[in-house]
Amino acid sequence: MSRQAPWRSHPLLRAPFDRWQEQDALLKDGVLALTLTLLAFVPTLSNLGAQIGDLPERPANGLSVGLILAQCLPLAVRRRWPAACLAVVAGAFAVHQALGFATTFASLGLYLALYSAGAHQVRFRHGLAVMASAGYAVLAVVLNHLGSPLSLPDYLAFSLALAAAWLVGSTVRTRRTQEAKRRRLAAEAATATERARIARELHDVVTHHVTAMVVQADAAQFLLTTAPERAGQGLTAVSDTGRRALTELRYLLGVLEATGESASADPEGGGRAPALGRVGDLVEQARRSGQSVEFGEQGERRPQSVDVELAAYRVVQEALTNALKYAAGKPTRVLLRHGDEHIEIVVTTDGPAAAPVERKPGPSGGRGLAGLRARVQMLDGGLEAGPRPGGGFEVRATIPFKPLQE
Repeated sequence: MSRQAPWRSHPLLRAPFDRWQEQDALLKDGVLALTLTLLAFVPTLSNLGAQIGDLPERPANGLSVGLILAQCLPLAVRRRWPAACLAVVAGAFAVHQALGFATTFASLGLYLALYSAGAHQVRFRHGLAVMASAGYAVLAVVLNHLGSPLSLPDYLAFSLALAAAWLVGSTVRTRRTQEAKRRRLAAEAATATERARIARELHDVVTHHVTAMVVQADAAQFLLTTAPERAGQGLTAVSDTGRRALTELRYLLGVLEATGESASADPEGGGRAPALGRVGDLVEQARRSGQSVEFGEQGERRPQSVDVELAAYRVVQEALTNALKYAAGKPTRVLLRHGDEHIEIVVTTDGPAAAPVERKPGPSGGRGLAGLRARVQMLDGGLEAGPRPGGGFEVRATIPFKPLQE
């Protein structure tokens, strides 16, 4: 994590800095070029700058002024056209040195142009580096031919300074690229996680409610011939189950349409998201489907996070769905144990030895018990499911949680 500069935390400086950051790059680079141009004509700064060749000094004239401007003003496009900026600035610097004009502060524009090329040039980076190196080699030959007293080590030392400016810009570019890649991968991972979560929710909602509706419809069909006066109750149960399914599906669609705000377990205006307090609705629904279900709670219920409540709700939902599928009509018991730092869910069903088939979760989300186990493990919990020694099936889950302030 990058540290914020101390002066940026000052309220009087933060707003101007933020406004400056929002300006167009051409405007900011134009200010930089203009500032360097003005400083180049300040007498006290004339001895500061890059110098190579040590040729006899020539007095300033109109040409020297033009070369000074050519080393400064192209920096206004250093980010938009970094290669062109470097070509003009480097050419003006070479001519300025070959003609023997005095050192100028404007020569620092060469380092800025090299940095900008390393940081912002996108295409033909290697070709630009080769051309810049070749141009410097030609300048060294010309200066030596004009009588420069410098030796080969001097030219090499100056070339290292120029290369350092390029490498600094290249390093900045690499870090920016890596940061952009990291953000893109993080966004893709977040998208994949959200898709998997929605897939698990859809699986849980559709499987449970459709199973209940099938069982209730079969029971109503049987009652039409044996006890017509009771068939209406079965059809009412099918209708109620369908409405619950539609309610949860609408909630999931609302989450998909949300603009980044995480859904709560009891959203305002609806309270439609499954939560631990609505386990009783699951039990009642299973009873209407003909399942004999006993429901009990031990301990004091405490405020918990949305993820914990939803996971506990889905454990009970999946266990009751399996009971309706594989042990229809058999006694089933649901027990919630509320601890200080965890909640335990135990669902037992009397029935045949055959147990629900546990399939591996697919790439898009959970599949039954396997997906449920993955959901619980994401909360550092555990889930065990298997046949009971005396017959039947048991699902036991333990989900830790951090106590929340009421």
